[in-house]
Amino acid sequence: MGDVRGFLKVKRQAAKHRPVCERIKDYREVMSLRSDEFSCEQASRCMDCGTPFCHWGCPMGNYIPEWNDLVFRGQWQKAFALLETTNNLPEITGRLCPALCEYACVLGINDDPVTIRENELDIIEYAFKTGLIKPRPPQRRTGREIAVIGSGPAGLACADQLNQAGHLVVVFEKDEQIGGLLRYGIPDFKLEKWILDRRLEILKKEGIVFVRGMNVGLDYPVEKLSKDYAAVCLATGSRVPRDLKIEGRELKGVHFALDYLIQANKRVSGQNLAADKLINAKGKKVVVIGGGDTGADCVGIAHRQGAKCVVQIELLAKPPECRTSDYPWPKYPLLCKTTTSHEEGGIREWSVSTKKFSGENGWVKKLLCQRVNQETAGREFEIEADLVIIAMGFLHPEHSGLIRDLNLELDSKGNVKTDENYMSSVKGVFSAGDVHRGQSLVVWAISEGRKAAYYIDKYLMGKSNLSIL
Repeated sequence: MGDVRGFLKVKRQAAKHRPVCERIKDYREVMSLRSDEFSCEQASRCMDCGTPFCHWGCPMGNYIPEWNDLVFRGQWQKAFALLETTNNLPEITGRLCPALCEYACVLGINDDPVTIRENELDIIEYAFKTGLIKPRPPQRRTGREIAVIGSGPAGLACADQLNQAGHLVVVFEKDEQIGGLLRYGIPDFKLEKWILDRRLEILKKEGIVFVRGMNVGLDYPVEKLSKDYAAVCLATGSRVPRDLKIEGRELKGVHFALDYLIQANKRVSGQNLAADKLINAKGKKVVVIGGGDTGADCVGIAHRQGAKCVVQIELLAKPPECRTSDYPWPKYPLLCKTTTSHEEGGIREWSVSTKKFSGENGWVKKLLCQRVNQETAGREFEIEADLVIIAMGFLHPEHSGLIRDLNLELDSKGNVKTDENYMSSVKGVFSAGDVHRGQSLVVWAISEGRKAAYYIDKYLMGKSNLSIL
């Protein structure tokens, strides 16, 4: 390392956020990018630790100490060259990944860990800013055509890898625009869509074909897949939401989180929606059921739409603020996470079970809830609500249509079952991402897409030079 004592001289400083009073008036990115000089200083905190567990924590095996050292030395081009060997979408993970690597950072044992995720983002944004990133179509083509179904992070990573190997890749997306949940499920204040479009333009110029508005299994018969393509990769995600089947569930004003987020993102993009179909928090008392990141995203949207008040409730007890013995280093700990959306206002409640929705004239007006922690177990109370968002996670991929028509074998959780080579029960049909492992993180989706690409390439060519990570 350039400065083996850098961590003793420099304290961790994360990127700054735009002021709350400013950012809740728009949907632009909350986080402000750091200066190159600031990034170099933060990168100097990466220790010469001998055994860097950040590699272990990262599903993609990023060369973290190596590019930290290069950033510290100001060798940005070399840092980018290392970063792109393991990550197809660093501008996405640099914004959305919960930074598993940072919780495995050796420095984090007795100090604040290195700002790894932000260093990664600084590298890729430097590369875009200075023109290091240019379309590089493969020099030769294999003559093999591959269909990737789904254009989220797993599908994009898989398509990128297979295209680099020289195959002709066609990505099918059933929605109106490419990007899957990166476009429709992540609010712009976390990921502005021009960032996604910037990457998609490069992939298009490198030869990947994108077909949008095509629901394979409905608009495109599955019988044609095996005839038209040498291999298929399913990367359709896990979109069946976990419902709350209690009295009053049929009342108007109760919606799933993804429906709310998709609509909000479409509105931000300028798309006009029918007034009678709008899910709008303006002037309403909003309750979000579910304490995870999706619920937090809904909280942030509600703030920007002008909600009268926002309450987020969670069935589980409040997690600890610091790492406990249940999650020793270098494991990723269960901690109480305060997102930028929580910083903007609202109330959070833990150990709350929702028992009943009640309403007037067919619209939800109240939630009957019950405390479930030991101190107040059984105590009932009400929360007023004009709009309820159910953000309780997802069960499994949609089984109707493509999965059913292909007659794919499922695992015990309802995900597409594969062998160790990511191939499903149907020869030549592979699976990656949430449709394969269940609802997970963007970094795992990219990792799975890369692995599926390796095994698809090996299946078609007998061997593969693609990275397995």
